[in-house]
Amino acid sequence: MNKTQILDFINTNPVCHLATVESDQPRVRGMMMYKADEEGIIFHTGDFKDFYQQLLKNPKVEICFNSSDQRKQIRICGIVEFLGDLELKKEIVSARPFMKPQIDKQGYDMLIVFRVTRLKAAIWSMATNFEATTYIEL
Repeated sequence: MNKTQILDFINTNPVCHLATVESDQPRVRGMMMYKADEEGIIFHTGDFKDFYQQLLKNPKVEICFNSSDQRKQIRICGIVEFLGDLELKKEIVSARPFMKPQIDKQGYDMLIVFRVTRLKAAIWSMATNFEATTYIEL
C-alpha cells in the first residue's frame, strides 16, 4: 500500500484503538479519529481525562485501524502535537453533535484537539501474517 491508499483505508475505517503509556503501564482505548490527511491524523479528547495527561507526559502513540471484515490491519506510530485552532474545534463539534451539550456547559477550551504526525505504518493481513514487520513512512 502507498500513502494515499493508507490514508483512504484510515478514513474508511475511522474506529481504531490508540495506545499511550502511563508511567510504565501501557494504556489502550477505542477511539474514533476525526480525519486523516497529508498532515497527519486528527483526534480529540477532553482536558479532564487521564488520556490527555498521558499525551502531555509522553506524546508517542500507536494507533491500530482494522478493516470491517478484520482481514487487514494498519498499525501507525507517531508523535502528538496539540492544535488550538478554534475553527477546527467548531468544525468537529458541528460534525459530532453529541459533543455540543458539553461544549455549551464548559466552553471550547475543554476540547483538546491533537494531530498525530511523523507517521510510520505497518500493514498486516492474513497473507503477510508470517512475514517480518516492515514500516512505511507517511
